Amino acid sequence: MTETERGALPSASSPPSSRGARAGGPGDGGDDGPRLSLPSIAPPPSFFAHHYERTLRLIDHLGEVTLLIGRMFRALPRRPLEWRSTLHQMESLGVRSMGIVTVTSIFIGMVMTIQFAFGLRRFGGLEYIPRVIVLSFARELAPTLTAVIVGGRIGSGMAAEVGAMNVTEQVDAIRALGADPAKKLVLPRTVAAVLVMPLLSIFALSLGTLGAVIICYSQFDISPSFFMQSSLESVQMGDLLSGLAKTPIFGFIIAIVGCHFGLQTRGGTEGVGLSTTRTVVVVSIAILIADFFLTKIFIGITGS
Repeated sequence: MTETERGALPSASSPPSSRGARAGGPGDGGDDGPRLSLPSIAPPPSFFAHHYERTLRLIDHLGEVTLLIGRMFRALPRRPLEWRSTLHQMESLGVRSMGIVTVTSIFIGMVMTIQFAFGLRRFGGLEYIPRVIVLSFARELAPTLTAVIVGGRIGSGMAAEVGAMNVTEQVDAIRALGADPAKKLVLPRTVAAVLVMPLLSIFALSLGTLGAVIICYSQFDISPSFFMQSSLESVQMGDLLSGLAKTPIFGFIIAIVGCHFGLQTRGGTEGVGLSTTRTVVVVSIAILIADFFLTKIFIGITGS
């Protein structure tokens, strides 16, 4: 190879940048060519902005629930009365909930009996078990736990049923026919829940007492006759009524929350699942909050 040919070849010691610059064609521009720019990711909202937005959504839901309650009460005296639909909802909400109420009430009564016996045995107070158990069931356990357990079932069922009707445009069809969804869908479910919850509470009280009697007789040698005599001496009618008076309000909360989230459902089957999940959470929290205020009100009124 001649000296002229060797001089025409690029030097191996030249830097890569210079080789790349010479390799580029006319108008290439080297490193000054167009570059791809990635979209910037929005920063997460601050703590206060996040909770401010959640507060606004909560206020929006409360407003929607208030409007729904107003429409339901305005539709209450209008004919035709939805008796057939109400009876169907009572069968669906009440009769079909008796299985879960039976199992939970009996075992809660058994567990509470064992726990109270474990504590009272230290002080020689096993004879007070019937009074404590029945009083606890009459005032709190029967109405509140029944509402929480059954409310999760019937509230999610309402949200799923009404939500499925909403995403398939059946609710829009009801409006197009000149009917009010608050009267056709919300009112029968609310009336049924208000009427069913006291009956389920009495049923739960009876079965919880039965579970306590079984454990007291089989493990602590407390006869059923002594159990009933001791419990009836301590439990008054006001104790029973203070517990039962809460249950219609619990039923009202369950039905309104379930129907509200059902009517707010969007986005197909995924939206229906999200509505049912929200209903279970909101119903449980709302019942416990309402139970606190109702207990304070009843104690303030009756003094016991």
